[in-house]
Amino acid sequence: MVEQLSEEERADALDELDEWDFDEARDAITRSFTFEDFSEAFGFMARVALLAEKADHHPEWSNVWNRVDILLTTHDAAGLSHRDVELARAIDALVD
Repeated sequence: MVEQLSEEERADALDELDEWDFDEARDAITRSFTFEDFSEAFGFMARVALLAEKADHHPEWSNVWNRVDILLTTHDAAGLSHRDVELARAIDALVD
């Protein structure tokens, strides 16, 4: 069973993931990515999909042309968990 982050763990994670926003209503983190075109955005999504499948942790996301919006939360934990933080770090490594 995956546990929700404590208040202190959540605060530390949000400090570290400064490009991500906290969605209090969903107890989730979100980030929007903008690319040159649809192909670049779709390629990014394919790379994230491989990371997510390997981690067995899948984002909620949407794509409109050159933009990809990602929301991470752990449904089994009913909120933000270490799995979300780890996937966010891996996603950031793809673009930073």
